[in-house]
This record gives sequence, structure tokens and C-alpha cells, in this order.
Amino acid sequence: MKKDSEFLSGMAAGIPIGLGYLSVSFGFGIAAVRLGISVLSAVIISFTNLTSAGQAQGIEIISSGGTLAEMALVQLVINLRYALMGISLSQNLDKGFTLRHRLIAAYGITDEIFALCSTRKKPVTPSYMYGIIVVSSFGWTAGTFLGAAAGEILPAELIAAMGLMLYGMFIAIIVPPAAEKRSVLLVVICASGLSILCKYVLTFMSGGFAVIFCGMAASLVGAVFFPIKEEQKE
Repeated sequence: MKKDSEFLSGMAAGIPIGLGYLSVSFGFGIAAVRLGISVLSAVIISFTNLTSAGQAQGIEIISSGGTLAEMALVQLVINLRYALMGISLSQNLDKGFTLRHRLIAAYGITDEIFALCSTRKKPVTPSYMYGIIVVSSFGWTAGTFLGAAAGEILPAELIAAMGLMLYGMFIAIIVPPAAEKRSVLLVVICASGLSILCKYVLTFMSGGFAVIFCGMAASLVGAVFFPIKEEQKE
């Protein structure tokens, strides 16, 4: 009964995440179809990945005929944060979280799920996290299906406009910390400037490698010019 209660509690906590994912992944579904990805393939991608930025860049690489090495490097750079989230979250897990549960739960570590679980006042049980993951992954996959299906029947002009939804989410993630910290704002400007440089000057560089270059270069700028002081770490 306790496991059932924890699972239902996790599902209830995951409803806001699932609803948010439903709307955002709608934009991913439209973007995927616009790039020539089938509805079924788009749904499978969302069901097996749960990574908005990784998926968005992944379909760009697929549509442009990028190599597997490029895809692997891009996904490593974009999704490396999930490994750090997993390490941090391990400090707040219940003792019942065996290796098998950890491997399964790793599938559902996203920014929002990590935030929800890491701020829970009591240890996170496997059933609680599974409840969140079930609702969240359903919202993400269902939104992708609806967006991809709509992308096949809606006018091209409307598809192009609705395809901006996914990028709107990225902007919404960046704006608050950039407005709060000057260092974040300057790193964002640096990354944006490098992206423009790759687009119009370094045209020999593919989209995937451009993401790797911009991400690593901007991170290096942030680390060199805006290091975290010891008192801030504490």
C-alpha cells in the first residue's frame, strides 16, 4: 500500500510537468515533421529520449545527413548536465533505490523532474519517482504525437509559426538567470555571437559541430572570466 501511495503521490506531483511537456513537445512534433521526420519516428524519439534540446538538435543533424560521430558528440555536450543531476540527486534517494531502480530512473532525469525530486523534504522512493516519470513522459510523447500529426495537415505558414514554440521554451529558460546575473547574460551573448559566426562565416561547420563549438567556447569564457568563488560554493 505504501508503494501505491508513493506512486500516486508522484503522479500527482508530475501533472504540472506533464502538462508543460504536452505544450512544448507539440512544437517539437511540428518541427520534426517539417524536417521530414515521420510521425511514428518523432513519437519514438520523444518516448526514448526526454531531452528537448537534444532532440531538437538531433533532428537537425538527421535532416542534414550528419554522421553518427557528430550526433554522439552533440548529445554528449547537450545532455552532460543530466549526469551531474543524477550524481546530485543520489544524495536525496531512499535506501530502497537499488542499482536496478537507479538505472531505470535514469531514463527520466530531466531538468524539471530533477528539480522536483531534489527539493522533496523526505527521501525520494523509486515508486514516487516512477509516478512522476510516467506522467511526464506521457505528456512529452503525447504532445509530440499531436504536434507531428497536426504538422501533416496544417498549412505550411501555420506550421512554421507553431514550430517556434520549442525555441520559445529555450528562451524562457535563459531569460530569468540572464536578467539576474550579468555573468550569465554575457555568456549567453557570447554563445549567440559565436552561433551567428558559425552560421554566416564558418559555413563549412555543420550544425551539430557548431553547437559543440559554441557550447564549449561559451563555457570556457564563463569559467575563465566568471569563476565561482569559494564563498559562493559554500
